[in-house]
Amino acid sequence: MDEAGEGFNVKITDDELKGRYSNLLRITHTREEFILDFINLVPPQGIVTARVVASPAHLKRILRALSVNIERYEKAYGVIPEEPETTDDNSVH
Repeated sequence: MDEAGEGFNVKITDDELKGRYSNLLRITHTREEFILDFINLVPPQGIVTARVVASPAHLKRILRALSVNIERYEKAYGVIPEEPETTDDNSVH
């Protein structure tokens, strides 16, 4: 997967440029698409701050790109400590 913006212009609105905070990710899927809900969880409730819907093939490319970038990050800054995993199969804290 090429780096974003390589070979073409990418526009971003001021609102999107601010980004969204997420400390929980809920993943669901159908046969045709994966749905990633990025959630800001402040107990007792959370709010979806962004939703990304992608095809299975595109999500696999995203996963590969994330893996490569985590390796680069850890080479530059050291190993990222892992938090205990959640027991919910489709959520990542």
